[in-house]
Amino acid sequence: MRLPRIATVLGGLLLSRRGGGFAGRHAGKLALVTLAYEMWRRHQAKKPGAAPPRTQPHGRSRWSGRARR
Repeated sequence: MRLPRIATVLGGLLLSRRGGGFAGRHAGKLALVTLAYEMWRRHQAKKPGAAPPRTQPHGRSRWSGRARR
């Protein structure tokens, strides 16, 4: 299962030094924003003529940009 981009951002925020405190203070707001974003994406996908979700046919490249060995 592919992890949504917003979950990756929130995970990075929680793991950062000062991000944990920020996320703790604003947990409810972050949850509402995440829910609203996911609902908006679903709504956009249901529109007629909407582009299909992006897929990566040959996998992701490494974050560093280096070739795999």
